[in-house]
Amino acid sequence: MDSIVVANIRQRPIRALVSMIGVALGVSLVLLFTGLARGMSNDVERRSANVRAEIMFTRPGSQELISSMANLSTKYVEQLQQIEGVEAAVPMILYVFQSGRGFGIERVEGVDWAPFAEMNQMRIVAGRPPEAVDEVVIDQTKARNSKTTVGGMLQVFGKQPYRVVGIYAPESGARVKMSLAAMQDALEVTGKCTYILVRCRNTDEQVEVAQRIDRQLPGNRIQFTRDVMTNIERSIPYLGVFLRVLTGLAAVVSALVVMLAMYTTITERTSEIGILKALGASRRYIIVEIEKEALLISVIGCTLGFIVAICAGSLIHRTYGLMFEYGWAWAITAALIGTLGGALGALYPAVRAANLDPVTALSYE
Repeated sequence: MDSIVVANIRQRPIRALVSMIGVALGVSLVLLFTGLARGMSNDVERRSANVRAEIMFTRPGSQELISSMANLSTKYVEQLQQIEGVEAAVPMILYVFQSGRGFGIERVEGVDWAPFAEMNQMRIVAGRPPEAVDEVVIDQTKARNSKTTVGGMLQVFGKQPYRVVGIYAPESGARVKMSLAAMQDALEVTGKCTYILVRCRNTDEQVEVAQRIDRQLPGNRIQFTRDVMTNIERSIPYLGVFLRVLTGLAAVVSALVVMLAMYTTITERTSEIGILKALGASRRYIIVEIEKEALLISVIGCTLGFIVAICAGSLIHRTYGLMFEYGWAWAITAALIGTLGGALGALYPAVRAANLDPVTALSYE
């Protein structure tokens, strides 16, 4: 990079720093939001992949991504087990609540541990299964993130504490589980559940089994677990639109910050630009020098934005347990937003400087 560009930045470090922070803000916001969407999506996919049941039997509207109702009678379990091709049916309650730390949401499931663990090939690696109404088990990731061991207390439903009596593996569904009876008692929904997991005797016949269930128990909602929670990004309405709008706003912020910095800089350097033009500097030379300065500020701002996003994502993960996964596609997009936004923002000030009359510029004070 030419020494004149570096000298200009050194001469006005505060303005250059503010410009870099503006670019970094846009880049870090894009990385954080897209990294969170990707991380939470992949985390849900990994956990849902460990659910061995092929069919989820529910009432319409009883099971959604961020809300749940227990409006399905557990009496359906016996009826499902009598249908040809069904090996096991396990009722569950899913409850979603705001995190006790006031950021994000958490989920807890009520299950009959023995049949649920047998169906999904899960085991208790420490402690024992939940039995009393104030007991829960958690997976190893939850235990590590919350620094909770067997015998510790955990806030569930955002209020009362529950005793952790066991840690299970592998992770599957919600990270916190209690007995079905305890969940029914807490929600005052005796004999109800959110959905029933159905395991087929032959996995290849799951479509035929689903059709039999629909014929014998009409009016209910039948889903294949392979289709449920496959991608959280598609499950949240308009998330893609939100991310694209965020990307556009980041580009506008970067461009405006750099344009303002370059415009005020050129106003302060009017006499210097007049000297350069008097010495024979061409319009192209002046535009290129200003663009070089803008690109240098943008590149440093992008680098700062990447560092902030990685550090902030790591801090949020350790504090709240939210997952961040950064992809190359969005990283490249964020980098282009910062650099191209800065370059375009500096274009108007550069052209204005190049068109200054040398005599007028030299007499400017």
